[in-house]
Amino acid sequence: MAKLVQYIIVNGEIAKTWPKGALIAQCCHAVAAVNHLFSDTETAEYFSDLDNMHKVVLEAPTASKLVDLGELLQQNEIKHKVWIEQPENLPTCIALKPYP
Repeated sequence: MAKLVQYIIVNGEIAKTWPKGALIAQCCHAVAAVNHLFSDTETAEYFSDLDNMHKVVLEAPTASKLVDLGELLQQNEIKHKVWIEQPENLPTCIALKPYP
């Protein structure tokens, strides 16, 4: 089977202004949500092999571009979670479910 990879895309605006720990926490929230929301074979396999998980972290330049990406993923039926920080209602990152 092909190597499974999980992509995480962060909001570049907050990547430049928030503390690194807060940004990492947002990504962790989104990844945990993906694990909770999707129970397909690939996702289960990815999270069961803890020592060999592969993630790629990318950046969207603005919150608007991050939201646009979320809409594009939705239109193309690519399973993901847009993490919205509350109470600010700020899109902070997107985590895709693991794909080959």
